[in-house]
Amino acid sequence: MRDDIKPDLASRGAALAPRLAIPLVRAGYGAALLCAPGTMIRVCTGRRASLHARRVTQLLGIRHLAQAVTTAWAPRPRTVAAGVAVDLCHAASMVGLAAANRSMRRAGLADAVVATVLAVAEPASTGLSLASGDGSRRS
Repeated sequence: MRDDIKPDLASRGAALAPRLAIPLVRAGYGAALLCAPGTMIRVCTGRRASLHARRVTQLLGIRHLAQAVTTAWAPRPRTVAAGVAVDLCHAASMVGLAAANRSMRRAGLADAVVATVLAVAEPASTGLSLASGDGSRRS
């Protein structure tokens, strides 16, 4: 490899790492929800999860994995904004679950916090300004 190419590859790799941080965290969270739904629920509630709750949790894990792949592959403003909207709607639904179902309160609130953090962190990690609406990158 030529010496004049190496710095360019290093700079691209350094720029890529922060952009992929949130999709990787989301993918890990999604994989945990998909592969160990009962454990994830039990950690939050201290109770054994019903079959229905485990299946819903697995679906949520699949959604997180799909969103992680989509935002890592195509971090365009519309893609990221759609993900933010989905995360915020999910957070609101989890607050509703927490209010309506005492036994799932801690799990619902924990998931609402995770969804809100991801909704805030994803645009920040991509460097995209969603507020401008033009897809410009922040400097």
